[in-house]
Amino acid sequence: MSRKKSIPPTEAPDPEEYGDAALNRKQVVEMIRKRESFEDADLRGADLSGLSFDGLNLVQAKFAEANLARSSFRGSNLSGASFFGANLRDVCLDGANLEEADLDYANLDGVTLQNAKIRKALFPTRKVTLVDVRAAVVSGARLRMEPFAAGDDEE
Repeated sequence: MSRKKSIPPTEAPDPEEYGDAALNRKQVVEMIRKRESFEDADLRGADLSGLSFDGLNLVQAKFAEANLARSSFRGSNLSGASFFGANLRDVCLDGANLEEADLDYANLDGVTLQNAKIRKALFPTRKVTLVDVRAAVVSGARLRMEPFAAGDDEE
């Protein structure tokens, strides 16, 4: 089953693809406005590009295959969150708690991680080295990585 790459901002995610609990962009914007918690939220496959989740609780949130390009998560708690296969191009994760988060197969090109907590986080290590990730945490430099191509999961 293939997943949608992005969802129009006013359309809810397809329940057959992501289940009945997935939030749409309009609901997410309203929750951000009210500073509500996103703990355990289902945001899989949603187009959330350009939104600011700064300082929010996103513990165990599911962002798999979501488009988060140019979004910001400064100081957010993302421990245990899943970003598997998500587009995080040019995302700010400065000061975020990413402990035990799953970022495998995510596009991390241009991501900043200054002072982020990354203990036990999973990174796409075939596309970006842990040395580069650790250096980005200390220096604030943007990560650079090659995009995933068809057949990358075959070894």
